[in-house]
Amino acid sequence: GHDCFADDTGLEVEALNGAPGVYSARYASKKRDSNENMDKLLYQLASFEDRSARFKTAIAYKTTSEEHLFIGICEGDITHYKEGNQGFGYDPIFKPSGYDQTFAQMPMSLKGEISHRGKAFAQLLSHLTKQ
Repeated sequence: GHDCFADDTGLEVEALNGAPGVYSARYASKKRDSNENMDKLLYQLASFEDRSARFKTAIAYKTTSEEHLFIGICEGDITHYKEGNQGFGYDPIFKPSGYDQTFAQMPMSLKGEISHRGKAFAQLLSHLTKQ
């Protein structure tokens, strides 16, 4: 009987046909270890020139009378090695398009402005403020 929302994020790598996708958090194992996930991804991409990838966040918002889906996407590339120590997950190996730093090297304020999650939440916030 209450309004609610839920979100999830995945990393889609072009050369891997969209993997890890919905399995991003547990890509290397069920332990959900970020370093293991990044190591596996870097290993799998070692022979690929195309390192294009995108983070995608989906937010589902439901009220008693309506449902909405908000999608945020951030295009970029997977680096060849880990750089930076900010953020979490795949941030040390994801460099957004148009930037010279990985998410893990960026100030959190900048990452929040350009990230997939920031974009999706901005859509949700816009929707909520129009009501």
